[in-house]
Amino acid sequence: MNKPLHQFFTQDHRRIDDLLERATADPNQIDDHLYRQFRVGLLTHIKMEENILFPAAKKANGGKPLPNFDRFRLEHGALTTLMAVPPTPEMLRVLTHVLTRHDDAEEVRGGMYEVCEALTTAQTDQLLAQLHQITPVPVHPPNPLPAVLKAAKRILKRAGYDYDEIVSES
Repeated sequence: MNKPLHQFFTQDHRRIDDLLERATADPNQIDDHLYRQFRVGLLTHIKMEENILFPAAKKANGGKPLPNFDRFRLEHGALTTLMAVPPTPEMLRVLTHVLTRHDDAEEVRGGMYEVCEALTTAQTDQLLAQLHQITPVPVHPPNPLPAVLKAAKRILKRAGYDYDEIVSES
């Protein structure tokens, strides 16, 4: 079966993963330029899902919420908040943990991308055109204030993740 939307988003996941891997090859010496590209890429990817894919699928679903939509929205919030935290080795472990589970749930057979693809089949070309026109999300440098990390931990908790527990498991 041809799945252009699924393929588009999955390929973008691989691109973003590659940027993160290259930026953090040495977690004690982050490549700031590549890490900034990763942050812009991840936030733009979330923007594409939240502003184009999910609303189109929900509309095609008669306005009814999509399966697990709340989970993905909470995880998007958690990932977005983590982008405001400086990339320490601990934060990167948490980020990788959440990102891996999130991406897997979107890509898996019967996952969010497959659901959205099935609902929006008649709009595929229009949606792809919109996705290709999306503007990159501007980013500020990460904020080292302790309050930013505290906020990220709270938002992660709401999304079902415990920052300190993930760090201690690694």
